[in-house]
Amino acid sequence: MINLDKPANPSSHEVVAWLKRILRVEKTGHSGTLDPKVTGSLIVCIDRATRLVKAQQGAGKEYVCVCRLHSAVEGGAKTVKRALETLTGALFQRPPLISAVKRQLRIRTIYDSKLYEYDEERHLVVFWISCEAGTYVRTLCVHLGLLLGVGGHMQELRRVRSGICGEDSNMVTMHDVLDAMWVFDNSKKEAYLRRVVLPLEILLTNYKRVVVKDSAVNALCYGAKLMIPGVLRYDAGIEVNEECVLMTTKGEAIAIGTAQMNTAVIATCDHGVVAKVKRVVMERDTYPRRWGLGPVAQSKKKTNSDISHDAEASEGREKKEKKEKKEKHEKKRHKTEK
Repeated sequence: MINLDKPANPSSHEVVAWLKRILRVEKTGHSGTLDPKVTGSLIVCIDRATRLVKAQQGAGKEYVCVCRLHSAVEGGAKTVKRALETLTGALFQRPPLISAVKRQLRIRTIYDSKLYEYDEERHLVVFWISCEAGTYVRTLCVHLGLLLGVGGHMQELRRVRSGICGEDSNMVTMHDVLDAMWVFDNSKKEAYLRRVVLPLEILLTNYKRVVVKDSAVNALCYGAKLMIPGVLRYDAGIEVNEECVLMTTKGEAIAIGTAQMNTAVIATCDHGVVAKVKRVVMERDTYPRRWGLGPVAQSKKKTNSDISHDAEASEGREKKEKKEKKEKHEKKRHKTEK
């Protein structure tokens, strides 16, 4: 994945399409649309990592916004701060006229907000908000203007955090990606490219972890449930129905699973389902196929083969008897004819 600093003017889809062409990859996806004029953090997932896009799109976001009010506010910065604090919690929003989604009334939550600055001369408000995915800050600025009784609109917006990745967590520009690819193509040095393109496991660092034995990895890739014998290590504090990441001993993500036991039960049980697979991340057959080699599976195979052998033997006997009957019948007929 790439934590991209999206430039202003191109749309998110254009940016992702350009990256696909630059990196020469099959699949790309992003962590939630940014309007063309908006800049900032856009997580671009590449190939296998596109399986995690849905989870990233639903993650919380943080923005820094410049809002222009249409006239001066009585009470100055104090009034603006109070109005901004009012606009927290669950809010009704209708997406703007030009938007990427259907214009219907919906509820979005604003978790936190901070007023950075208020310029009384130019009627500009700079504030930071932490909000739920799908919040329109453009609509929030209009609401702020209405609340202050002067009207307002969004002047500028920058996303400073998307899910787990922020401005300080290795953000790169489009130029960085282009340069890294050029260096790799011309000198075969991958250090720059490795700094730009990060492993997808970074997106899963906030999940609880369950380390799985190598022999169980491929079965999970085919969608099997994780059972107690396949568990090697696990985090403390896992709860039932909580999402956790199933990983190999080398730290590679296999899948995102839903826990069916808590930590205490995993520690005391000797059989049962630990987690159900929700989304497989690893390609199939990366690890060797190791199922069907245990004592139970072997005994099942043996009984199945015995049954099939018996069936074959009885079939053979029936054929032989039929043949003998036929021959007898033929001999009898020949005798009568003579």
